[in-house]
Amino acid sequence: MAGFTTRPVIMGTHGVLAAGHYLATFAGLRILQQGGNAIDAGVATGICEHLLEPHQNGAGGEAPILIYSAKHGKAFSINGHGTAPRRATIEWFREQEIDLIPGNGFLPATVPAAFDSWITALREFGTMSLAQVIAPAMELAERGFPMYNHLRQILLAKEEAFTKEWPSSAAVFVPNGRVPEVGEIFNHPLWAATFTKVLKAEKDAAHKGRDAGLQAARDFYYKGEIAEKIAEFVRDTEIMDGTGKAHRGLLEYDDMAGYSARIEEPTAVNYRGVDVLKCGPWCQGPVMLQQLTLLEGFDLKALGHNSADYVHTLVEAAKLAFADREAYYGDPEFDDVPMDILLSKEYAEKRCALIDPALASPDMRPGDVGRNPLLYDVTTGRGGVPNHANDTTHLDIIDAEGNMMSATPSGGWLQSSPVVPGVGFALGTRGQMFFLDPNRPNSLQPGKRPRTTLTPSLAMKDGKPYMALGTPGGDMQDQWTLQFFLNVTDFGMDLQEAIDQPTFHTSHFPSSFSPRSMCPKRVVIEDRIPEAVRDELSKRGHDIVVNGPWSHGRVLGIRIAGDMIEGAASPRLETGYAAGW
Repeated sequence: MAGFTTRPVIMGTHGVLAAGHYLATFAGLRILQQGGNAIDAGVATGICEHLLEPHQNGAGGEAPILIYSAKHGKAFSINGHGTAPRRATIEWFREQEIDLIPGNGFLPATVPAAFDSWITALREFGTMSLAQVIAPAMELAERGFPMYNHLRQILLAKEEAFTKEWPSSAAVFVPNGRVPEVGEIFNHPLWAATFTKVLKAEKDAAHKGRDAGLQAARDFYYKGEIAEKIAEFVRDTEIMDGTGKAHRGLLEYDDMAGYSARIEEPTAVNYRGVDVLKCGPWCQGPVMLQQLTLLEGFDLKALGHNSADYVHTLVEAAKLAFADREAYYGDPEFDDVPMDILLSKEYAEKRCALIDPALASPDMRPGDVGRNPLLYDVTTGRGGVPNHANDTTHLDIIDAEGNMMSATPSGGWLQSSPVVPGVGFALGTRGQMFFLDPNRPNSLQPGKRPRTTLTPSLAMKDGKPYMALGTPGGDMQDQWTLQFFLNVTDFGMDLQEAIDQPTFHTSHFPSSFSPRSMCPKRVVIEDRIPEAVRDELSKRGHDIVVNGPWSHGRVLGIRIAGDMIEGAASPRLETGYAAGW
């Protein structure tokens, strides 16, 4: 039995889900109760998150998804990540004397991918129409929801900038000239009007069948009025973007019209009898798998949970895995990523030998894969504070049939780009993750997907569906998710106990976000980990920074346990909850 936990483990027999906002969780539960499967409910939940957490994600962002389909008896990855515009070239940025793609404005905009990701999931693995699954989100947009503290604080911080610089954002998020109070009803009629038109397109084509209706809705977004308005706004509007100058964007109608999400095979490793599944190296997901291959060589339980030995070992393993991410990861449609080598047991055994149990490594040490790794020069970013710990959300769900879905929606944040007039949502800024060096992986090319931090997770046990898990947190996602997973698998904790444990992470490697700051040997640690442990880590050479007791991430997790489905959500921040039926 676990000791005190902040919340109970949620249990159900029909389905359990968890999301970044409780109203999104309940929306998904509603779809399950109406007869939908986990994918129907997951899409409903994800679309609600666009409205409920507009500072974390949006309909102009992206949504990588992992799905286990009971019908197909296998797992799938949906590459719901946008591509660079055709006009976005390294040469263009050099002509503008831009050395680093900025994190705000139009220049880092990629094609909005989230909507096609949801449609793809629904069409291939769901059972319902878009009208059915989007109904809870339409209600939230039209009738509103109670403003909550975290969202209000974000809006207050942006209120002046919106009013002076981004009037289209002010019209949505500063209604009637002020930010709504906590508990005041906040609605989004422009979003509702936009998606009412999307639903009309589906309805008009529904006589041809469900798939035709979904395709018509998708085409209205990517080839119809929405794409036209986005292209017009980007073409005709100059905004400041972090370069010290104002720019129009590079995204055009044809970029939207030519886009499609991709269904792929997940990347996977077996860790102590559990198959862990991630998206491919167009995201950072394989770094968790690389960490697992390294850590399988250690008796973690014998080291002691959150002891100095344990924290040191996980941090040093993370350094090695993230060094490989920097050296080798990128969109495999453009970059040759040696995943077969990086995830092999033989490679892990060689890399394990680099972990000194008594000393923190000061170096970035990518492995030998038969080519010379080219690392990004981060000299100017040293000592900065890596950001984007929370500008993302997450959802997990498992239903009674064993369908599983894990998704990490992000991008289209209200903070980073203005709301597109007549549409009601902002564009994403994921292009900031590209490099402007043509000789290295993840370099900018038209039509290419930038390597993202977004990283949902699934797990299988004995060939059967077992677990869906993940967290927001930028570069830290695959460190916090890993710790939660190990708490369950290696230390036998229940889901809520595993989530409630204090966490840590390293920012030894370059941030994926502009301006790519890094902090060599830095370990950031929640203060509930004892001071004696922190002192010992300092003696081993780690640069220790202590954060508050509940400050890292918002891990969510669902698993099948016998005849029950169990779920849990982190108490960090205020809105994430699990629910079951």
